[in-house]
Amino acid sequence: MMRILLTLLFLILPLTAREFLPQSVTFIGKSKFESITRKAIDGRWSQLPIGDRMAKIAMELEGIPYKAYTLEIHDKIESPSVNFQGLDCWTFFETVLGMARMLEKEKPSYTPSDLLAQIEHTRYRDGKCQGNYLDRLHYLIDWYRDNAKRRTITDITRKFPTSIAQNRCEEMTQLWKHYRYLKHNPDLRTGMAQHEKRLTAMKVEFIPKSKVKAIESQLRNGDIIGIVRHDNGSYCSHVGIIIRDSNKVARFMHASTTYKKVVVDKSISDYLQDFKKHAGIVIARPK
Repeated sequence: MMRILLTLLFLILPLTAREFLPQSVTFIGKSKFESITRKAIDGRWSQLPIGDRMAKIAMELEGIPYKAYTLEIHDKIESPSVNFQGLDCWTFFETVLGMARMLEKEKPSYTPSDLLAQIEHTRYRDGKCQGNYLDRLHYLIDWYRDNAKRRTITDITRKFPTSIAQNRCEEMTQLWKHYRYLKHNPDLRTGMAQHEKRLTAMKVEFIPKSKVKAIESQLRNGDIIGIVRHDNGSYCSHVGIIIRDSNKVARFMHASTTYKKVVVDKSISDYLQDFKKHAGIVIARPK
């Protein structure tokens, strides 16, 4: 009964973003946002299943330049943000999911605040940003667990043959100089280390890349694919979504450091085989 009530509240009550920084900082590329939303309204994308809606939105982002550290927007203050002029792998899938969720409620027009509210809901622990860097879900394993708990997604990894992963989350405290907030706020590193210790203690499973080809036919548009790698300090080193092409091939769409832009890549199984460091995948299905 409680789950039904929460679902009804989501459908009735609008999300409102807590915006701690001006939109001149947090929302880049408003014209692109307006172009996509106009197509979505005219095409009635809100009537599509959420995965197919995500595929429509994702294709509008194809070709946007890859830009690293797009989440690091300030020295001190954390705030929901979007950048349509440059995307990394995380902000690509997150923007696609956020827009798809935003379009769930039909409106004559949408504002940047509408999307920022959705970003806050998925990016931050328990869906709430209080302006603190540690409010954010920095590791994909944490993002999956938190968003599954709040029924934003379903982690379907265990529906398929899995292996136990060596789960190590330590990248951010080891490479803190690369992260703007951690560099300027040494006190945050202790809190980040505590989160990493908690995540490293989790038992996690993944689908080995040798078994991915056999399950590709069961993947859908919009499935969020975390790439698990060997010997890495973040467990999942990359993320993207599934796009089924006209031949029904489950292709991996992502913001690519290789191509320096958002691309629809090979089938997910072929993509995995191209990199020795890739161990397999985890799968989240949007709700």
